[in-house]
Amino acid sequence: MAIPKFIFFFLFIFIFFSSQVLSADPQECQTEESGNCINKSAALPLKLIAIASILVTSMIGVCLPLISRSIPALQPDRDVFVIVKSFAAGIILATGFMHVLPDSFDMLSSSCLSDNPWHKFPFTGFVAMLSAIVTLMVDSMATSIYTKKNSSMGMIKPADADGDDREMQSNNIVVAAGSHFHSHHHGGAAASHPNMKDAPVGSQLLRYRVVAMVLELGIVVHSVVIGLSLGASNNTCTIKPLVAALCFHQMFEGMGLGGCILQAEYKMLKKALMVFFFSVTTPFGIALGIGLSKTYKENSPKSLITVGLLNASSAGLLIYMALVDLLAADFMGPKLQGSIKLQVKSYVAVLLGAGGMSLMAKWA
Repeated sequence: MAIPKFIFFFLFIFIFFSSQVLSADPQECQTEESGNCINKSAALPLKLIAIASILVTSMIGVCLPLISRSIPALQPDRDVFVIVKSFAAGIILATGFMHVLPDSFDMLSSSCLSDNPWHKFPFTGFVAMLSAIVTLMVDSMATSIYTKKNSSMGMIKPADADGDDREMQSNNIVVAAGSHFHSHHHGGAAASHPNMKDAPVGSQLLRYRVVAMVLELGIVVHSVVIGLSLGASNNTCTIKPLVAALCFHQMFEGMGLGGCILQAEYKMLKKALMVFFFSVTTPFGIALGIGLSKTYKENSPKSLITVGLLNASSAGLLIYMALVDLLAADFMGPKLQGSIKLQVKSYVAVLLGAGGMSLMAKWA
């Protein structure tokens, strides 16, 4: 598939570019800091603990939905799965609004940056808006490419099989010409299929795959940025609560991504790659921050601009994905539209997820 290769290439360019930019500006804007909290030797063990604990909790979070296939109550066609997915979508939405976007506003409005142009134009909102539009473009174009590719390969009747066989079959399923691909506007070809409870087929399955890939991209970029900030910091007063908050953050965010990966019905290798990249990006960011700690200064103008713009773009992507591809797709789909009771339960789950992650913004 073209999208995984694109993601791997993008991550390589992103990490290389970030390391070059952030290590090239040793100047730091002087700000008021608590002298008792700045302790490099005491901060290093905390960072190593953070790498191990965040790695474990990230793997647990993203793998929980994937192993739920063996639990009948958590099958993708069951009501419990829809409620859990709504809870995870609320977490991703709050991550964009309450964590990433405010951080970008703070960085790009810092007194360490010159008034012109950073204080004369709302760059955070502008970049987040552009990011949401670009995400829509990628979402739409990837969907069109997948649809045309699979339409040209003929049709194979779906059968009861495991995830690997279903992926091979779905790559040869015709998507009806002129049908609307976004299932949150229409039921979609797969919604009424008699085998839908066994596995999504046709255009709906392709849709799940696009959503999983784009969501993974946004989460990974955000994870590297927050890991880099933690790894470069020597403030023990902020690292201690931040480690605990990031563990919960990664676990619940991983649950949202894991649910999307489960619905995408990837082969085992692709599932493993997506789990791997989600799990290691924050620890890798911490390790990168430790390596750049001598040259990376979080209050230097270049660092504030680079990380601030990356956070703004990540926020736009996460907000779009949470609202459009996760929440709207489910709530306007046939399953939730057919049950007011299930809608109410799912709304409560969204509010709980968003509320819990918003509360966590106090520490992270």
